[in-house]
Amino acid sequence: MASFVDRVVLHVQAGNGGHGCVSILREKFKPLGGPDGGNGGHGGGVTLVVDPSVHTLLDFHFRPHVKADNGKGGAGSNRDGANGAGLTLRVPNGTVVQTTDGEVLADLVGAGTAYEVARGGRGGRGNASLANTRRRAPGFAELGEPGEALDVVLELKSVADVGLVGFPSAGKSSLISVLSAARPKIADYPFTTLVPNLGVVRAGDHSFVVADVPGLIPGAATGRGLGLEFLRHIERCAVLAHVVDCATLESGRDPVSDIDAIEAELDAYGGLEDRPRIAILNKIDVPDGRDLAEIVQADVAARGWPVFEVSAVTHEGLRELTFALGELVAAHWAATPEPEPTRIVLRPRAVDDSGFTIEAEADGAFVVRGAKPERWVRQTNFDNEEAVGYLADRLARLGVEDSLAKAGAEPGCLVRIGSFEFDWQPAVYAGVEFTPGQRGADYRLDESATRTPAAERLAARKARRQRPDDEPG
Repeated sequence: MASFVDRVVLHVQAGNGGHGCVSILREKFKPLGGPDGGNGGHGGGVTLVVDPSVHTLLDFHFRPHVKADNGKGGAGSNRDGANGAGLTLRVPNGTVVQTTDGEVLADLVGAGTAYEVARGGRGGRGNASLANTRRRAPGFAELGEPGEALDVVLELKSVADVGLVGFPSAGKSSLISVLSAARPKIADYPFTTLVPNLGVVRAGDHSFVVADVPGLIPGAATGRGLGLEFLRHIERCAVLAHVVDCATLESGRDPVSDIDAIEAELDAYGGLEDRPRIAILNKIDVPDGRDLAEIVQADVAARGWPVFEVSAVTHEGLRELTFALGELVAAHWAATPEPEPTRIVLRPRAVDDSGFTIEAEADGAFVVRGAKPERWVRQTNFDNEEAVGYLADRLARLGVEDSLAKAGAEPGCLVRIGSFEFDWQPAVYAGVEFTPGQRGADYRLDESATRTPAAERLAARKARRQRPDDEPG
């Protein structure tokens, strides 16, 4: 059974908003007391929060589908629906949130850092909220918006100050076990360590975190031997420590060639050129290992790196190594500029920004894009004529009707708004003041609307407005 998981695909579903309610107050002595339908509750969102006590993405490996609660629908007597409970997911420090295409959405570093990965849908307004001086008793309500649904990739990059790199069986696990309280698995065969191990090391006034990165082999930067799975755990390290096995019995290997091979993989991976290096010649408790360490020390030091001869078994040289690592880490962070504080930039909407755009597609359709029209369409109940008429009024007041005409749209052409498609018919009375008729209906959607008494009254009212003041009544 897996005990450490550092990459998962998470299927996220935020809660849907509750529908608004259509209700008319009916009480004794108040047979038609007016609309009293409540609003629907908002759907719950899904938020990722860094928790220092979590060290793996194992929970999401077994439960990759997460869903927040939906908002409740509104009810009569002006009762609003309850909001859906949000879902908070605890993730390890250093979790990177990406899309399935590799676009980074958030880099969560630091305890308490939070990111809302999916936003819950808005609740629909009830007919009490939609009433106004002209539409006194709406026979419709808004639908709740669906919550956001998406797939994200969670990738863990260990947060450590020192990264121990080297070939398999170089003694990295043994070294971290004696430098800190970490207890990784130690055995005498390659690839004993398959997951990174972190340990806290104290050296005088300095305290830092050391990461034991699983062994690297030539070709690791191209994915050989799960190299890419291991290399990403050293991206955040301030210091890279080469752990070299001076007592290896493999032919064709020596400390210098081992360092060259690991450096070639680090260069191929990229982004680590500016990290200070240190060389650790390990296993000098073995006589042949001590002799080889003394022979190659000058060659390794010629790179400009500090070189230490140590033994994880006898603890020889560990004190000097610990203090040197502490000083290197402190010097690196002292030279690193402080991150700039987060600034909130307010960008007012331009005076000529209509809030939507219209584009003509190759198939002759016109696509309307914009937050408002797309949201209004999602909240419209198209089984209710009055709701459709209300949507037409809102779109006309926003300027969509006029913009479609200016863009070259002709009656009967296909128009898309979000996931909704319809054949565009310019509404003669859309956006103008009118007197609604029967609840749940809209005479403007009837082909014979121009012959109805309501339409005649509307035309007469418009004519009176446009009549010159000196014209007799």
